Amino acid sequence: MKDVFQFFFNCVGFFFVLYMIGYSSFQFLSLMVGSSALYGAKRRNALKNELLNEYYLPVSIVVPAYNEEVTIEATIRSLLALEYKLYEIIVVDDGSSDDTSRVVRETFHLKQVNRPIQRRVQCQPAEAIFESRAYKVPITLIRKKNGGKADALNMGVNASQYPYFLCMDADSVLQKDSLEKIVRPVLEDDKVIAVGGSVRPCNGAEIRDGEVIRYRMPNHILACMQVLEYDRSFLAARILFDKFNGTIIISGAFGLFKKSVVIAAGGYNAATVGEDMELVVKLHVFCRENQIPYRIRYATDAICWTQAPERLRDLCKQRKRWHIGLYQCMTEHRRILMNPKYGLVSFVSYLYFLIYELFSPYIEVFGVITVIMAMFLEFLNWPFGVMYTCIYIVFSAILSLTAFFARIHTIDLKLLWMDVIKAIGLCVLEVSCLRFLLAWVRMSSLIGYRRKKVSWGKIERKKINYT
Repeated sequence: MKDVFQFFFNCVGFFFVLYMIGYSSFQFLSLMVGSSALYGAKRRNALKNELLNEYYLPVSIVVPAYNEEVTIEATIRSLLALEYKLYEIIVVDDGSSDDTSRVVRETFHLKQVNRPIQRRVQCQPAEAIFESRAYKVPITLIRKKNGGKADALNMGVNASQYPYFLCMDADSVLQKDSLEKIVRPVLEDDKVIAVGGSVRPCNGAEIRDGEVIRYRMPNHILACMQVLEYDRSFLAARILFDKFNGTIIISGAFGLFKKSVVIAAGGYNAATVGEDMELVVKLHVFCRENQIPYRIRYATDAICWTQAPERLRDLCKQRKRWHIGLYQCMTEHRRILMNPKYGLVSFVSYLYFLIYELFSPYIEVFGVITVIMAMFLEFLNWPFGVMYTCIYIVFSAILSLTAFFARIHTIDLKLLWMDVIKAIGLCVLEVSCLRFLLAWVRMSSLIGYRRKKVSWGKIERKKINYT
């Protein structure tokens, strides 16, 4: 029996060494490509192409909202401060039980109107429509029956009048040049049908008229660790996938889409909570099945500031929702896997998300359980185990810090020395503790998920520091 256990632990150990070598190599390659792209974007912005500034794509900005009375005003004010000439703002209140609609109506002086909306994609019916023409761009508020975020986005697509629409969360604000930057890939290449932007936590940031005037690491430890996590995520795989048209996720907090293609593909899927990823994968499938030349891009310098949860309970709810959405998308479009028709999207992007995103919490939790078993059965090689763990933590921490400081430097933010020390200390805690806690949360997310598979979920909101 001892030989059997020894063989089992040797096989498991060999598997995890290969798993971590593959993951670490991919992260290192992604980070090098991402850092290079960030500094390249910084140089391009220094040599700004004035010709591009003379052309504007008409864009409809769609803001789905559910119980966002605390943040919705700051979100709309940030949109009114955008340096862009031709756009509209559409807020879709998805049956909120708070005063979201009242705050928008009273703050921005909206009046009720009778306006027909053509249902080009399926959504719940509108209950009331309000408009204001008192600002530089029109603001529309649509109050509708609750149907989930995807359903609210479909309503916004139906109500939009321009050929491109930008979706963003109601707890987020845009920098004043973000719309201009996320539109640039479309101006450069007419085959571009979608563009994702970069999302950063606004906890600790003070934003005035669409510009960050003061940036500090958040006071809350959990929010600090998410700052590091976001920078690593958006700097790594997303930039690498952009190099070969392999992007399969655009954050629901900030993404631009060509409306005609989205409508032709069927719009957002109201039966999933991961509507952002599902739409992008659906666009890949639709274009390749119909042999339509296309590109899906990622704009590294187009920045959206969003709230990161500061309570552990809220963070767990968020990550459960994300993992459920990932599972729904991967299973719905499983025909992509190892299918030559989809090129590198199949053999790199889909495979990466399958192994290192969908399966990773199960693999990591199984690894922890195996280590505990080996320890009790006295099969654990302590010197190797400690060395392996330390190498993993140090390597991951260096990647996180490289991504964080590259982002800070390339968008010209300044940090206090205390913030630098805080980032260095917390990156180790994030890699060694928070990662494994969230792995357990994600692993358990699919238990009973069907009961609330399209619900918004409730997360505590705080007022955004926007003036």
